[in-house]
Amino acid sequence: MTESAALDAEDRKIVTLARSARARNGVAEGAAVRDETGRTYVAGTVSLDSLKLSALRTAVAMAVASGAESLEAAAVVSGEESLSVEDLAAVRDLGGAGTPVFLAGPDGEVRVRAQAN
Repeated sequence: MTESAALDAEDRKIVTLARSARARNGVAEGAAVRDETGRTYVAGTVSLDSLKLSALRTAVAMAVASGAESLEAAAVVSGEESLSVEDLAAVRDLGGAGTPVFLAGPDGEVRVRAQAN
């Protein structure tokens, strides 16, 4: 059984949303987070001369700006092999230690299942 097959439907949904954001916007990463009420926030990498944010930090910022008080889960679709310390810290700051974070490849297959510790 693959990591992706082991995900519940809501977690598969945020992986799919992250993958769609990456493809639709032609960015290096796509991310999606789910807040405590089940609302999802989807974002891509921000790469401006004056502002650089990973997709996951952008999604967390969108959740905070929309009034989210916590996160249930987060997903990133990227060509990277690991999650950055900064990304995990952003998820931990809003969701708390132990919030699941999934890293999937461009094919949508989850390669890493981590916790925001």
